[in-house]
Amino acid sequence: MRIVTLAISALALASAASAAGSALSITRSVFVETRSNGGLALEPATTLESGDKVVLVMQWDRPGARQPFTLASRVPEELAFQRSGDASVEVSIDGGRHWGRLGDLRRGKRLASPEDVTHLRWRIAAGDDRRLRSYSAIVR
Repeated sequence: MRIVTLAISALALASAASAAGSALSITRSVFVETRSNGGLALEPATTLESGDKVVLVMQWDRPGARQPFTLASRVPEELAFQRSGDASVEVSIDGGRHWGRLGDLRRGKRLASPEDVTHLRWRIAAGDDRRLRSYSAIVR
């Protein structure tokens, strides 16, 4: 099995947010799914191998801001998107030019698959106090 030699921090750097007139700080984390005591566990990722299942988490802080904003993340080429932790996610399969739901987008004559996803975005409503979004992927 080949070991992926990309920096973990590079996987998590591909986020952007747009918030009108408010300070926004985003923390990004990468976790790898492991089997432990007959169950699954998430461990902070230090190295990744092809086939590893990972969870990328974006957590933000916006002190005093109560306006909606959009959080977007590029899916690194080294990863194949699987699913988002939030059903309201919009995806792009063309580098962020067009957006929609995965079941609605087409790649040529076929429906786009999760592996076609290049970007994700979440529209964060005013007053949404969850302050994090996540998605899972598999290391190619």
